[in-house]
Amino acid sequence: MKESSSDIYCLKLDVQSFITIIVTAIIIIFGFTESVKAVEKNFPFYPGEKLIFQLKWAIIPAGEAILEVLPIETINGAKAYHFVMTARSNSFIDHFYKVRDRIDAYADIDMTHSILYKKKQHEGKNKKDVVVNFSWEQNKAQYSNFNNKRPPIDILSGSFDPLSAFYYTRLVELKKNLIIERPVTDGKKCIIGKVFVIKQETIKLASGTYDTYLIEPELKHVGGVFKKSKNAKIQLWVTADKRRIPVKIKSKVVVGSFVGELVSIIGIKKGKTCQKVALYPE
Repeated sequence: MKESSSDIYCLKLDVQSFITIIVTAIIIIFGFTESVKAVEKNFPFYPGEKLIFQLKWAIIPAGEAILEVLPIETINGAKAYHFVMTARSNSFIDHFYKVRDRIDAYADIDMTHSILYKKKQHEGKNKKDVVVNFSWEQNKAQYSNFNNKRPPIDILSGSFDPLSAFYYTRLVELKKNLIIERPVTDGKKCIIGKVFVIKQETIKLASGTYDTYLIEPELKHVGGVFKKSKNAKIQLWVTADKRRIPVKIKSKVVVGSFVGELVSIIGIKKGKTCQKVALYPE
């Protein structure tokens, strides 16, 4: 069936939004949390963990996103966790709106604050090369894009960049009706946001059946398509075990429905989570 020009236009608008929505959903939902003691170092993640998600716009495959924990590094004299998130559109979507994004985030070894944040963004004709440096002696963060520096901003003690906040939140034991908060900065602003733990439920995906918690973030601090969409919503399902691994993410906005589903886990031993054994590569 031949696609109309209006269908192509609508698809292009949605493609332009899908990566932003999925990436935002993953990082915002875990961007805020209640306090966790830094001395508790039995973390639910460790170097080698790799989570792969398939992204869809409605029923159309749109690309993939990958979350990884790389080997511990030394940044500015301090040992740090190195987290990476990549997102890329598939060959079909590339014809409309090519996406190749990568975020590198570094947090101190005790997971109490961010040390460095980098984002390389290639979405259609839009490109960014962002670096956020943190100065904790002055509680400041400085944002730059292609070495064009903005004036430093004030940040709250214990602030994380959005991606490090995702991993920090996995330390929190979830329960129904919990409201969780955390300061987060992208180098341009520092906010306190809220996330609501809605309920515990079992969901079935192509990769298996999962016991999960459904989580929804407050969106009043989020701009773009979320601000323009009436009744916009982001939902995330995370495993109801000690690893709290995201398995499904869904957003509802004016341009349509976007879904990301976990399709592969690498670097986690069998029996360590509630995932089905078939999900793990041998």
